[in-house]
Amino acid sequence: MNVLNLSWANIKKRKGAAFSLFILILTASLLLNIGITIVSSMGRFYEKKADELHDAHAVITMSASHFKPSTEDYIKSYEGVKEQETERIILIPKAAFRYDKDTDNDFSLRIALLNADNNRTIAPLKLVESLPANDEAGIYAPYSLKASGGYQLGDSFSLTYQNVTYSYKITGFFESTLMGKPNLALMKFYLPDSTYSELQHKLGADAEGILQSAVFKDSSQSASFLSDYSAEFPELNDSNDINYWSGDIGQAESSTLTINIVAMILIVFAAIIVVVSLIVIKFRIADSIEEGMVNIGVLKALGYTSRQISSSFALQFTLTGLAGSVAGVALSYAAVQAFGGIIATLTGLRWPGGTPLGNSLLSIAILMVLVWAVAMGSAWRVRRLQPVAALRGGILAHNFKRNHLPLHKAKGGLQFLLACKTMLANSRQNLMIGCIITAITVASVFSAVLYYNISTDKTAFFQMTGAETPNVGIQVQQGQDSERLLKEIRGMNGVEKAIFQDYLTVTINGRQVSSDFSDDYAQMDNNTVVKGRHPKYDNEIVITSTLSRLLGKSIGDTINVDLGKVSEPFLITGLSQSLSADASLALEGVQRLMPGQQAMSINVYLDGTTSPEFIEAVKSQYPDMLQSVTNAEKSIADQMKVYISAIFALMVVILAITVLTVSLILYLVIQTGILKRKRELGIMRALGYTTFQLRSQIAMSFLPVVTVGVLVGTCLGGLYTNSLLEMLLSSAGIAQVNFNIQAPMIIGLGIGLVLFSYLISMLVSRRIKRITAYELITE
Repeated sequence: MNVLNLSWANIKKRKGAAFSLFILILTASLLLNIGITIVSSMGRFYEKKADELHDAHAVITMSASHFKPSTEDYIKSYEGVKEQETERIILIPKAAFRYDKDTDNDFSLRIALLNADNNRTIAPLKLVESLPANDEAGIYAPYSLKASGGYQLGDSFSLTYQNVTYSYKITGFFESTLMGKPNLALMKFYLPDSTYSELQHKLGADAEGILQSAVFKDSSQSASFLSDYSAEFPELNDSNDINYWSGDIGQAESSTLTINIVAMILIVFAAIIVVVSLIVIKFRIADSIEEGMVNIGVLKALGYTSRQISSSFALQFTLTGLAGSVAGVALSYAAVQAFGGIIATLTGLRWPGGTPLGNSLLSIAILMVLVWAVAMGSAWRVRRLQPVAALRGGILAHNFKRNHLPLHKAKGGLQFLLACKTMLANSRQNLMIGCIITAITVASVFSAVLYYNISTDKTAFFQMTGAETPNVGIQVQQGQDSERLLKEIRGMNGVEKAIFQDYLTVTINGRQVSSDFSDDYAQMDNNTVVKGRHPKYDNEIVITSTLSRLLGKSIGDTINVDLGKVSEPFLITGLSQSLSADASLALEGVQRLMPGQQAMSINVYLDGTTSPEFIEAVKSQYPDMLQSVTNAEKSIADQMKVYISAIFALMVVILAITVLTVSLILYLVIQTGILKRKRELGIMRALGYTTFQLRSQIAMSFLPVVTVGVLVGTCLGGLYTNSLLEMLLSSAGIAQVNFNIQAPMIIGLGIGLVLFSYLISMLVSRRIKRITAYELITE
């Protein structure tokens, strides 16, 4: 009880300092719990969603004419398969539709249409929301169209296929882990039985498709299953069937990359705030021991043990830390909900919300252990103090400190010299402030660089993710001569260049992977190869760094590539990074695997004309050769909106916490300094110094320390932001990050922090005006 009383007395004595530490710990706890919750939850988010929706772990589609009953038997007998289902559906190889309701840009994608009234065991139709049944032609759409596309119940939705537009009214939304977002190149919709039958009759036998679904005891088996399925039925994995497609839950999880980046950055920044808090605790304990030296001597003389006194110091900060961490965890429950909208936008799936109790307890436990350990370690000095020495204020014999800046010899203005003397007299305090300013400046630079490269100059971001950025994307109608169309497009007005870039699924050393192929990689805007070069000849291939590690192969090695029944060796000429494809082949390489194969997707890069003007021109000149034409420039901008908003929110949070941290640290240090120098400041006021002069001295004494901290922080942030990103994204297959570091932006940020610190110092030191000579005499 005595220890608790001492701790409570210390807290009441320094209410402002206790509150500052409370806010710091609260902030650290808030960020840490949000980060841990998101990282831990996203690790099994898709798996839990699949269980909740009873969705498939692996899905295969194909034209009905290519279906073989033996494939069904193979899936049923495959080891680990818990459930299997085969369903006849409508398959449209490429349909144009407006993904974002508020834009005038159409999106081209493979579409699967299912009969909503069919009974199915796997992925039964579960509507998130719906309209009452009516006689109007309705369609049930994926929830992503609401979360990121802006659609609402009752809105009109149109699909355009073979120059015919089919319009429906959205009467409900559903969730799907594998076919609810465009990132896996296929989306599914449901139609009521009468509407489904009508469309089936209009499209005919060519649109009849098969959907095969499999649920595994262990969802991680889905990737190996697709590879084994492809090897067992190589004739099905043939691009002559434009409706052949496969996807698994592992591929769907790639959409969580941005979420995990944000969560990891929050955890790292929480760690910085924790370190700041621990430094503050160490400083406060050392300062409290020095300031309360006489009181410690009295307590020891009265019979208090060193353990009790040091424990009172540790308990004081532990109680404050406990209150802050519990409050931070409580606030995180509300803050996590804000991330639900971002997660729904990126994944097309609703975030269940909530923070697991285990995560909350872990966050509190981590902070409490660190606070208690640092506090006890810092209070250890009490054990070495003898009562007599403590009563003398810590002076054993003599205590003469060197005068580093004698006023009668030093040159410069008096205000400046007094500020320098104050700074030199507090070297330990200045080191603490410098380290804290450096750490939070690094975090601020990191967030600003990240935001700039995602919102303003996106070139490095697209190179990092492996995304190509043409102005217009053209999908050629099946059966048309795409090479002739490419040559004619290259000759059109306003076309700077045009190339093929298409995708197909191949098997590499027994592993099924997605591969892109082009007739000329050198013409692409974004070079995704981080080591080596792109394939030029028909026996060359580039693979991602992630696939390289999985296969144990590197540049110069040979791998076997299978497509259908054909298997050929290919030489690895480079390693790339991409979130859309695991390998890259030259068009000649694909034709080596499949003679006569054409690329049916054309990237068009414009110069001297706008995308809408070119789209109108190409549609009028080649109406029968085009399946769809997409304003890729607009589509990319629309898709980037969600990433920009997420990173902007992150930057605002980090900058706001940076401002808060600087304010609290300077408040704590200046308030403590004023209390320690109360007599000195009172005497100076009695001698004629104005309040403004004394405040200026204090502000100027911190200015050099803050400036050095900001300089070091901006340099470290500028030099190591890319390295830090590479470390954070290495698990996602990102091997190289070359974000543009804008020196003017970083310099401006640094100047802003220095000016803000000076302003805060001037504001906090206003307390000096309440110190008077009369007060000192009458105390």
